[in-house]
Amino acid sequence: MSQSRALISQDLAFLDAQRPMPILATLAVRVAVTSSKWATRYRTRRTLHTLDPHLLRDIGVTPDAADIEANKRFWRA
Repeated sequence: MSQSRALISQDLAFLDAQRPMPILATLAVRVAVTSSKWATRYRTRRTLHTLDPHLLRDIGVTPDAADIEANKRFWRA
């Protein structure tokens, strides 16, 4: 979880450098960034689960590694 917080804080570093945002705005942006990352992980893992073995070879992933990654929960990095 601390890794996730570090990634979010890195994503927001450019905002903090310009002008401090109000706490509520910072919270809203953090929620938006986190939910966007989770949605992307969910979509890409579902797509990875549907790829044929020859497509997995093209991207350099073994079927076992693809299964492990596809079965992770969306909140796990």
